[in-house]
Amino acid sequence: MSSPDLTAFVPHGQRARSSLAARAPRLPTGWLREPLLHFVALGGALFALDRLVVARADDPHTIVVGAQVEREAIETFTAARGHAPDDQEKAALRRVWLDNEVLYREGLALGVDKGDSAIRERVIFKALSVVDSGVKLPPADDAVLRRWFDSHRDRYDEPTRYDFEEAALSGNSDEPTVRAFVDALNSGTPGDARAGLRVFKGRPEANLIQSYGATFARELAAARPGQWRAFATRDGWRAMRPGGIAGAKPASFEALRGVILHDWTDATAAEQRTAAVRALARKYKIKHELPTGESVE
Repeated sequence: MSSPDLTAFVPHGQRARSSLAARAPRLPTGWLREPLLHFVALGGALFALDRLVVARADDPHTIVVGAQVEREAIETFTAARGHAPDDQEKAALRRVWLDNEVLYREGLALGVDKGDSAIRERVIFKALSVVDSGVKLPPADDAVLRRWFDSHRDRYDEPTRYDFEEAALSGNSDEPTVRAFVDALNSGTPGDARAGLRVFKGRPEANLIQSYGATFARELAAARPGQWRAFATRDGWRAMRPGGIAGAKPASFEALRGVILHDWTDATAAEQRTAAVRALARKYKIKHELPTGESVE
């Protein structure tokens, strides 16, 4: 089994929050479902919070998730994603921080900080390496890989792709203005000098939904190609001309077996690491600080 890329989740020390926000990548769709979230790149950006770790010298088996930790995580998440996290995302952010804190405590207990100036990110890295050494993958025959392939078809099937153009208006773009502009374009009137033409090729449906909304994606799929029309999107009205549509193509297990084996290996190892870290967490008493200063377990 190849060594996992462990650098992605490691905190980067005492960098300014603005730098963290600038570096924080956009999360892929479905990130909340990923095992052991400190393996995603967001971990490095959100949890460079060394100064916020609440040490308990009198009780090394108590971890306090301070209110300031959550505030900092929410601010950085919002800067990176463009919106505040919902309750599910907040819970996931706390879980990332807690996983890293458990690994840090375990690293100190194992003495892996010796000779390393107790740098938090390196201690976590070393502790995770110890956890990783205990990961044992089950055999992966074709039956196992086919089950994985069938349950993750969205990763491998070629989606339906759409071509379209947008005449992007500057200034007022309310519904009456856009509809009047579309009528002019379809009648052969030269385009408004305020508009800029954007051409999109091969955009998959998931990308359309993410960028413009589910209603737009459905309407684009049903629209007549080659004719300008006004579309309502999540960000307002747009003048667009649908183009060609390339149909979905199912993936071939035989052609992708090597890729599938690699993906299955990574996901299975990550699940085992998650289970191992969560098992270690059970030896700690976890407390969450409320904004009032009170703590709840």
